[in-house]
Amino acid sequence: MSALFQPLTLRGLTLSNRIAVAPMCQYSAVDGIAQDWHLQHYGALAASGPGMIVLEATGVSPEGRITPRCLGLWDDACTAALGRLVTALKGFGSSAIAVQLAHAGRKAATTPPWLGGGPADDGWPTVAPSAVAFDPSWPVPEALTADGLARLRDSFVAATGRALAAGFDVVELHSAHGYLLQQFLSPLCNRRDDDYGGSLTNRMRFPLEVVTAVRAAWPADKPLGIRINATDYADGGFTVDEAVIYAEALRSAGIDYVCVSGGGTVPDAVIPAGPGYQVALAERIRRESGLPTRAVGVITSPEQADSIVASGQADMVAIGRGFLDDPRWTWRAAKALGVALDVPLQYSRATPKTWPWGER
Repeated sequence: MSALFQPLTLRGLTLSNRIAVAPMCQYSAVDGIAQDWHLQHYGALAASGPGMIVLEATGVSPEGRITPRCLGLWDDACTAALGRLVTALKGFGSSAIAVQLAHAGRKAATTPPWLGGGPADDGWPTVAPSAVAFDPSWPVPEALTADGLARLRDSFVAATGRALAAGFDVVELHSAHGYLLQQFLSPLCNRRDDDYGGSLTNRMRFPLEVVTAVRAAWPADKPLGIRINATDYADGGFTVDEAVIYAEALRSAGIDYVCVSGGGTVPDAVIPAGPGYQVALAERIRRESGLPTRAVGVITSPEQADSIVASGQADMVAIGRGFLDDPRWTWRAAKALGVALDVPLQYSRATPKTWPWGER
């Protein structure tokens, strides 16, 4: 059988295949609350049967959102809306449902990409490890104090409890793309001279405190994942050598898988994007840290995805734009790789076996 369609067990959860829908912000929430758009969007993806669907970056606090239209998980209304969504998705297919808990730090309070992605007129003051703006034209964030760090850590823990109440199978932490946890890791953002800045050990301290606290709040039989930068793609930034050390520490702290990405920390990063351009980074982190790893970044064809898993470069692949283009990407992959895949009975009349005129 295709390696891509082999099951994968993470703690007490077994994924039906190695395909994950990458977290992709929809910028369609109202006051953090999921709307009808989310139901139709994620419902279509669930019907195609990927092993895991990772909901978009979900703010652990209102000020942690990337934009005013991002999902949140900070109060009962947010929890109830996501609980209804998770219940629906589990009725649509066999996918494990994950939520990516996030805080945007100095990159919060912006407009959606289709409005430019810059600071929003209806934004709010931002916080970060240091008072260093993302771009000279952006507001300068407030440097976090010890009390601020404790409140943020508590926000991640509280959101984890709400994720459990909402019925999620997996919690994934966002420690990539220049958002708050990655801001602590990168010397380009973190200019602190206390125990949370300077050496790599110090720069890792707050992210690892969050991981440890979340792991303690999340049931022992449920997987805890994380998305990290393997590199900032910028001189003086976070490096793959540091990412390996971080991944080793994450494994010791109870992380069950790592999704390996990069960039987003500074606006002038030079990213060599191309087919599978981050797979080698995932392979190295997998090999040296021993963590199950998910590769992401211009993985587009079923054959490419299958080869990544079969060769041991990664344990899973995350598909983003491919699923936006074709919500039935999982079906297309199964057909291309010769895998018999169950489909919802409502769609069974349109499978190759039953379509009376053959291939379309």
